[in-house]
Amino acid sequence: GPGPASGRLPAAAGDEGPAEGGPPDHSYSLSSGTTSEELLRKLNEQRDIIALLEVKMKEMKGSIRRLRLAEAQLREEIREKDRLLHAASAGTRKRHGL
Repeated sequence: GPGPASGRLPAAAGDEGPAEGGPPDHSYSLSSGTTSEELLRKLNEQRDIIALLEVKMKEMKGSIRRLRLAEAQLREEIREKDRLLHAASAGTRKRHGL
């Protein structure tokens, strides 16, 4: 995706991070010394991960679609075989006078 041409990210107002030497305020906090290049690298890594997950999701949707079609075909085969068995069983009962 499009990114800053200079490779630098603008600093958000009030985005100084935790107090020097203090613990991060949440589990995904970055140290106050994190450079814009590091942030850009992390962002690009996350974009790559998202792109891979999107590809995997499309593959899985295709697999689900194929499995649903196969299931529908198998159910239709079962219905047809049940119908034939029922017809054959009814014919046998008629011949034997049941």
